[in-house]
Amino acid sequence: MASAGPSAASTQPDLPSGPAVFKTIPYAFILPEIVCGTWVWILVAATSVSLPLLQGWVMYVSLTSCLISLLLLLSYLLGFHRNSENWKVLDSLYHGTTAILYMSAAVLQANATINSEFGPNAPLNYQLNCAASFFAFLTTFLYILHAFSIYYQ
Repeated sequence: MASAGPSAASTQPDLPSGPAVFKTIPYAFILPEIVCGTWVWILVAATSVSLPLLQGWVMYVSLTSCLISLLLLLSYLLGFHRNSENWKVLDSLYHGTTAILYMSAAVLQANATINSEFGPNAPLNYQLNCAASFFAFLTTFLYILHAFSIYYQ
């Protein structure tokens, strides 16, 4: 009987698929990452982009990360991973890299927020940029949590 316990535990999948994705840490972070990242690019797009080089990078990182995370979520929901250990490595590398890129985008968005304080249409653009900065840092935190949760799993 003692040998039946470990063998039963080893047959359980390590990677969730289907609705279990939303109940398993760190994979449950994917949907909030997508939602918060979507808010970043919506809020930046709603401003009059006064610094296109800075906010262009923010838009690129947020939109690309949102789309790739959506594909990753669909992959987990549909079970494309087939419980391969390589998916954990891919997921960890993706979320770690994206956390670094999002940190750079969040800092640039904060800089754009500071610069928009006294520009044309200052109150509205400043408020939108503040909200975009908040969501950029929140999304960065979610990607960092996801990457380290996989690493320590």
